[in-house]
Amino acid sequence: MNDARSDLITLVLGIFAVLIFASLVGYVLHRRLSPDGSNSAVENLNARIKAWWIMVIFIGVAFLAGRAGVVILFAFCSFAALREFITLTNTKRADHWALASAFFVVLPIQYYLLWAEEYGIYSIFVPVYAFLLMPIISVLRGDTERFLIRIAEVQWALMICVFCASHVPALLTLNIPGYEDRNVLLIAFLVIVVQLSDVLQYVWGKLFGRTKIAPKLSPSKTVEGFAGGVASATLIGASLWWITPFTPLQAGLLSLVITLMGFFGGLVMSAIKRDRGVKDWGNLIEGHGGLIDRLDSVVFSAPIFFHLVRYWWSLT
Repeated sequence: MNDARSDLITLVLGIFAVLIFASLVGYVLHRRLSPDGSNSAVENLNARIKAWWIMVIFIGVAFLAGRAGVVILFAFCSFAALREFITLTNTKRADHWALASAFFVVLPIQYYLLWAEEYGIYSIFVPVYAFLLMPIISVLRGDTERFLIRIAEVQWALMICVFCASHVPALLTLNIPGYEDRNVLLIAFLVIVVQLSDVLQYVWGKLFGRTKIAPKLSPSKTVEGFAGGVASATLIGASLWWITPFTPLQAGLLSLVITLMGFFGGLVMSAIKRDRGVKDWGNLIEGHGGLIDRLDSVVFSAPIFFHLVRYWWSLT
């Protein structure tokens, strides 16, 4: 067993230990405060913990399967997220061919280029080629009603669900001296820090939250939750330097950047939901809502993390 796989297994076992502890806490709270299932906060907490078990098992299996498992996992996530996003857009029958192209042409090509490690193309394929292709396909149907709005929404859906999300497995393509065959741990670092930041902001907000940051966008986000969650996740990120090519200080600074991007990503996606009058993007994940509700912070932090690491550490 090589060092990367050994570290990955150690990491997964550590996450399992945290989930076992969280499950025990949830069980005790259920027995004491919600034996009949009437306490919505406790029931929601337990639903979230159960969903986390499933997500961690899926992600862990994909990581242990190697490069193919990670790419397939995130390609599926992009497909499911794009489907959720499109359900909230103003598309019409005239956009059907453009949408079909987005799902069955653009998305597979983006992930194939990533698999082939063609950075020169996959880094611009969606924002250049796909963004020009979508309006061309739609305009051929001759429907000009709300044309700009329809096209902009499809382009934004591709940007978030395909382009940004694909930057997570793109971390596998980086050539970092002295870090060969360990890039999957960079993905683990990104996902753990960003998701822990979300969870810790929720916990800190529940315990100490008083001052709302943006009540119209996300009533549950507070200054106290934001500060406590970001600070805690940054410290945890610094403590995970041993799975990265960074020093503890560098790991902490990068953690701060991606947690801030994750927070603002959540706000942006909340604004879209409020605009469309929905609470969640879907109901795929019990207790969390849709897949985008779980990925919103990751997709905003992934491209920034990728390019910072590529610029400062990679030879690619």
